[in-house]
Amino acid sequence: MESDVQYRFADRGKLSNRLASARLQMWRRLNERFAETWKYRLSYLFMLPFFTAFTVFIVIPIAAAIALSFTNFNAVQFPETVGWLNYENLFSQDTVFLQYVIPNSFKFSLFVGPLGFVFAFILAWFIAQLPKITRMWYTLAIYAPSLAVGVAITVVWQVAFTGDRSGYINSFLLNWGFIDRPILFLQDEDLLLDIMIVASIWGSMGIGFLSLLAGILNVDPQLYEAGKIDGVSSRLQEIWYITLPSMKPQLMFAGVMSIVYTLKSGGIGTLLVGNPTPNYAGQLFISHIEDFGFIRFEMGYACAITVVLLVVTLILNKLLRVLFVPKEGE
Repeated sequence: MESDVQYRFADRGKLSNRLASARLQMWRRLNERFAETWKYRLSYLFMLPFFTAFTVFIVIPIAAAIALSFTNFNAVQFPETVGWLNYENLFSQDTVFLQYVIPNSFKFSLFVGPLGFVFAFILAWFIAQLPKITRMWYTLAIYAPSLAVGVAITVVWQVAFTGDRSGYINSFLLNWGFIDRPILFLQDEDLLLDIMIVASIWGSMGIGFLSLLAGILNVDPQLYEAGKIDGVSSRLQEIWYITLPSMKPQLMFAGVMSIVYTLKSGGIGTLLVGNPTPNYAGQLFISHIEDFGFIRFEMGYACAITVVLLVVTLILNKLLRVLFVPKEGE
């Protein structure tokens, strides 16, 4: 009996010694980290404006949206906690979200995201083959629509698809005898989402397009010469075996920007025809958020949709990292 007690005390003593040793190591690491931080304090001082802005405009709004997504908040009264009710209603009772928003967003993202990304690469590759001066003007022409996409949608696309004789497309079709009466493009449920896709791709050649062009232009020409020696005999083989592997960071950046643009441009339908769109034919995540947040003032429910959109964005971002981030040794 006495031996058992002694063993127990010995075990407790060993455990306490291990805990004390772990605490001591932890404090040593903290002191080392603090000393390292203090050593480069001037560098952190220069980084302070960015961290401040990032915290104020990114971290705090995301944390607030997540917190409000578990509440019933009408922007006037104090938020009332409802738990997971908003998410349960979103995936079980919101027929507009299930029948229109998810299918429309999937189709819209499928075309504007991957198709726009591939189209941007093809344009960047063709422009990279041009002389320097000509390349500059073509790059400006392709990039310019992304600078004022909201204004361009109102001035160009809304006028082009106006449902009377004054619309550019209706005027052309009527003058050449293709149709007998104007087509209500923006009120047609079968055409609205397709028009949104075309307009979004037209305005998607922004910073991602420029990064792709820069990546193509910065590929070492000696790699192409070495490729010819190794048997690369066509331009397609050059693109597949040399160009694409050499510009994975640019592809990653352009892919992330394509995701951001695709999800952000979901409100293009409301710019064209208002919110909600006719019979929800062009209703996407962003327009659904605006509908509940700024028209119905159901802020808690709108925040729940925002959190779902954030999770989708993070998943797509993770997928892009798997595809384009260079592996060790590459």
